Amino acid sequence: MLAVEMKDISKTFGVVKANQNVNFQLEQGEIHALLGENGAGKTTLMRILYGLYKADNGEIFIDGKKVNIQSPREAIAAGVGMVTQHFTLVPTLTVAENIVLGYTDGFVLSQKEIEKKVAEASEKYGIQVDPSSLVKDLSVGERQRVEILKALYRNAHILIMDEPTAVLVPQEVDVLFESLVRLVKSGLSVIFISHKLVEVMAVCDRITVLRDGKVTNTVKKTDTNQTELAKMMVGRETFGITRQGARSTGEVIYSVSGVSLEGKHGRKILNDVTFSVGKGEILGVAGVSGNGQGELTDVLTGMIQPSQGSIKIEGKEISHCSPGEISDAGVGRTPQDRHEGTIGSLSVAENLAIENLSNFTSKGFLDRKKIIKDAADKIKEFQIKASPNDQLRKLSGGNMQKVVLARALARKPKVLIASQPTRGLDVGATEYVRTRLLQERDNGTAVLLLSEDLDEVIALSDRIAVIYEGCIKGIVPSAEATPEKLGLLMAGACD
Repeated sequence: MLAVEMKDISKTFGVVKANQNVNFQLEQGEIHALLGENGAGKTTLMRILYGLYKADNGEIFIDGKKVNIQSPREAIAAGVGMVTQHFTLVPTLTVAENIVLGYTDGFVLSQKEIEKKVAEASEKYGIQVDPSSLVKDLSVGERQRVEILKALYRNAHILIMDEPTAVLVPQEVDVLFESLVRLVKSGLSVIFISHKLVEVMAVCDRITVLRDGKVTNTVKKTDTNQTELAKMMVGRETFGITRQGARSTGEVIYSVSGVSLEGKHGRKILNDVTFSVGKGEILGVAGVSGNGQGELTDVLTGMIQPSQGSIKIEGKEISHCSPGEISDAGVGRTPQDRHEGTIGSLSVAENLAIENLSNFTSKGFLDRKKIIKDAADKIKEFQIKASPNDQLRKLSGGNMQKVVLARALARKPKVLIASQPTRGLDVGATEYVRTRLLQERDNGTAVLLLSEDLDEVIALSDRIAVIYEGCIKGIVPSAEATPEKLGLLMAGACD
């Protein structure tokens, strides 16, 4: 019997056909992956199953019985649970209190009884968490286990995992996979949404690929490989970025020394951050989300002033300069949020020109023809699927990121700060952005790559710095960088 069957599911948002007659089957006791580019429709499909969206047409069957799920509450009642990378736990409550919150089977339980029931569930499913611990004191991996246990406590036998490894270090990923395999053996059925083909091939039994809202194929893991899956996703052959290996770098162009940033109540968000980047080098900065990467980017680009420390480009101090002054000094950037520094209501051409208007000014007036021509050239060079006059907000995430990258590189920076450059991008767009970063390095640009994608950091970087709780825990040459070694540093171990 099938755990889930979705027949001819369609969903339209305005003119966008998110799902078009999608058929999907989840067998009992399997881990089934959903793959697809951004906008392919996989998240929409799962939100329909979980009751967050209502399908325009189609049918859903759970355990062979037709259901009409109108809300998450109804999905939970039908045995469907969903765990996303954005946890919904209350930090100030205990593990046990979070798990039973809003679900007590109609009984009023004491704290002791709650902890006993959660401990029993933890033992039953082999998911080890301390029921009495406060959630705020848990690691990210432990919080995820609480979310899983929370779903299972509500009698879920179908579990949707949406990008579950995005916030985990490698060791936590291994623990998660072990848990999923164990749960499946006990009768759970799992839908696993991920853009990481390595993970899909490691843990899933079958794979369904979506493209443009339609199912491209459903295959057994044993009957396919990463190359074939990538082709199914993007509709063409793709090439992976292989690990670059050791390479000699040029003179130091960019140096950061003793940079600290204090937050509220004197808490140090960044603490004595020190590193350098040479000409023609990619220095990767790895770390689990929330360990200071965003604040470091803001300090380096002048959005926030550091509490102390020095930042220099070619020996020139820029630690207390404005964003414009830092840009003029030769530092380009791609922000971690591609909407930052862009204006969705403006055209692609206007967004490309907005940071370099002096190049398009004649006698105090903007030369619109020149702006349009320049945009057309960049659209061609960077393979942006748009026209100069298209509103930026109408572009896909990948094409929007290409606009941001094109704008940053237009000024031929000596240093490029690339913060989460492929976050949320599909296989094709990711491939393009990574290739451009390597090209910039080969052209002599000093590249600082801040990414939560450990595979990306390992593949692209010449050296890798690991940030943990605002501190650089170690800097590892690429030849010595393994996921295990980096994972330990990301978890706070000393180099």
